[in-house]
Amino acid sequence: MLQRIQTIYLLLASISSGGLIFILNLWLTEEGNKFFVFDSFSTNSILLKVQAVLFVLSSLFTFIAIFQFKKRQLQFVLGRISILINFILLGILVYFAQNLSGEMKISEKGIGLLIPILSIVLVVMANKAIKRDEELVKSVDRLR
Repeated sequence: MLQRIQTIYLLLASISSGGLIFILNLWLTEEGNKFFVFDSFSTNSILLKVQAVLFVLSSLFTFIAIFQFKKRQLQFVLGRISILINFILLGILVYFAQNLSGEMKISEKGIGLLIPILSIVLVVMANKAIKRDEELVKSVDRLR
């Protein structure tokens, strides 16, 4: 049932964590260049490379969860994993925003730092809808 509201939420979360990383920058470097997520692969920092991989994993898990509509429990678990990945990602981004802030290396933060928060909110709303569907199916099964 791809027409359910949780599909919309999961699709938006997948687009936000997989698509917006190419549009929204994370911060500006000291040279004034915009730093996007895919620029992390050209740095020496392992943590920045992990951050880029986590963005892709988050997008992948939410996209896979869309097509697990017949297995609502698995869909719910994939949503939880995506939320966990986004919290880890948020921690990494806050670390870099706080540790490298000021005029030392990063002079301006970008709106891309809010992508994990948006993904978390969308996946939580999707999980609520999945849980509501599961409760509805269980109540119908009790009547049979």
